[in-house]
Amino acid sequence: MVFIAADHRECGPWVGRWDALTKPELPVHWVRAGKWQGRDVIAIANGAGQERARAAVGVVEVLQPSAFVSIGTCGALDSSLQIGDVFVPTEIRGGGRKWIPAQLVGPGSKHGPLISVARIAATASEKSQLRTTGALVVEMESAGVADASERLGVPFYCVRAVSDLAGQDFANDFNKLLMSDGRFNIPALLLNALAKPLSRIPELYSLAKRTALASENLGEFLALCSF
Repeated sequence: MVFIAADHRECGPWVGRWDALTKPELPVHWVRAGKWQGRDVIAIANGAGQERARAAVGVVEVLQPSAFVSIGTCGALDSSLQIGDVFVPTEIRGGGRKWIPAQLVGPGSKHGPLISVARIAATASEKSQLRTTGALVVEMESAGVADASERLGVPFYCVRAVSDLAGQDFANDFNKLLMSDGRFNIPALLLNALAKPLSRIPELYSLAKRTALASENLGEFLALCSF
């Protein structure tokens, strides 16, 4: 079973529960392999976006995994969702297509449609517009994993945790600073933040805390799941 995320911090609390951790040599940004309840498991973080996620699937398809699981954080589109809420989508939407992921059995998660888009939903206005599609959360990778899994005929799951609220605007221009490899240009991000330190620097700290909480809740949820 292979878990695919954008950033390694989204994987950390989950991978930290595995046994016999190793670091395979694979052409991705970050990867760990191990054992979970006697099963072989791999976690990959390969950057933001559907193409980066699709590439991660391609790297490990020769291993013939039993399933692919898209994991990580997401943005709320519905005001009822709170920071740290775990979300198991009933449907993935992206690029005019829809996929129905296999459902995980786990405690206390929220459910509904997820929309996978090509850019970070950076403003409350953007999120409000995306909410008109019927989706409850937004992110950037799941459609890529779903599409690649479908091509291979391998089961696909998706689990996300909320890291920003429907009514929140970003002060930092994260889209501008996202590089072609799916990672953020950190020096440019810090320099950009210093241009408006009173709003942008506190936001970076806040986002780090929200992401850590979401990732911890995600790891706890996955540890209690039945696949």
